[in-house]
Amino acid sequence: MTFTLGMVGAGQFSAHFASLFQLHPGISDIYATDVIEGRAEKLVRDVGLAGTRDSFEAMLEDDDIDAVAIFTQRWTHGPLVVQALRAGKHVYSAVPMAVSQTEIGAIIEAVQDTGLTYMMGETSYYNPATVFARKRLADGGLGRVFYAEGDYLHDMDLGFYDAYRFSGGDDWRSTASYPPMWYPTHSIGGVLGALPAHATSVSCIGVRDELEDGVFDRNVSMFGNDFSNATALFELSGGGSMRINEFRRVGYPSHLRESRFAFFGTEGSFEQLATTSIWQTKEGATDVSDQIATRPTLSLDDPLLADVAPALREAFVSGHAPVHDDLIGRLPASYEVAPNGHEGAHQLLVDDFVRAVNDRTMPTVNAWVAARFTLPGQIAHESALRGGERIVIPDFGDAPADLPSAGLADASARRP
Repeated sequence: MTFTLGMVGAGQFSAHFASLFQLHPGISDIYATDVIEGRAEKLVRDVGLAGTRDSFEAMLEDDDIDAVAIFTQRWTHGPLVVQALRAGKHVYSAVPMAVSQTEIGAIIEAVQDTGLTYMMGETSYYNPATVFARKRLADGGLGRVFYAEGDYLHDMDLGFYDAYRFSGGDDWRSTASYPPMWYPTHSIGGVLGALPAHATSVSCIGVRDELEDGVFDRNVSMFGNDFSNATALFELSGGGSMRINEFRRVGYPSHLRESRFAFFGTEGSFEQLATTSIWQTKEGATDVSDQIATRPTLSLDDPLLADVAPALREAFVSGHAPVHDDLIGRLPASYEVAPNGHEGAHQLLVDDFVRAVNDRTMPTVNAWVAARFTLPGQIAHESALRGGERIVIPDFGDAPADLPSAGLADASARRP
């Protein structure tokens, strides 16, 4: 069984993901649309897609398109996802899920009402460190995990200026001030992607920016934000805690590893630095960097990365690590020569979504998981605005066991 897909947004990262969707045997035709003139047409030419649609709305009205992949600006996802689901389309969305509890709740309600597939493409779910920690938790090596850390350390100098300029136009500084804790899924998702827990409360400290380059300037920011860095301590369900860092001004080689994690348990612990990963028990420490190290899949000069800032390209060439080897057997043969990225996550995420739609199963990072990866960061930002006040985090619960995707057979009946 196959389905058709619409790419919504043809910006810096779209060619990479469009290639993966195009190579997957579970997808047939792919179309593209973008609000910036010429970008959708260029994506169609570069990747060999089926064609374009004039607008997002036109794509939703097209009964020949079964699903959409949303790669628009990060603060726009929530309403677009709901609109697509209500129009009868399955949805793959870039991170973050949304920018408010209300938007998150609306997505979950739309998934419940329609039975359609929603998946957030959070790369940290398949980060080698997260996969390693999941395995050590499952085999008892960690014991009970009582403390974990997740960091997304990405300095503005390493590609972010270029990325915001690319799609932000003359007003790009107003959007480059996006609050760090509103983009928490690369850090929170790596911790909660390994642990059977969710965040229940938070206290967060924000660091006000001092660089005075027009970014993270409250008078310029469309979000009223002047925090460039933030650190949050979360209480976890079942006991224990999680410390999260979201840094946009930091002396750190994020082109080598932008997300890093640590897990401390009663029997063992695991810690990462930029280029080193260590497994530790009461008897001693073992360097496990070779299990976490990824294999490149593209040249940094590959045409697919032409629109990606050079400092961001490392994230779009890193393939699977040895710790992934027992996961990749399910991937289609066409992916053996396909691009990958974010430490081997991209192929696995795309395959998860395609299988969820075609097999009518719940995807890995479904709406309820995505909410637990996203909402804690929004509440953390609120805590930082209130001087670190500890705030309870609402929870939407677990995904219902009896709510598989409605599948393609039912999708047309749900369209207006």
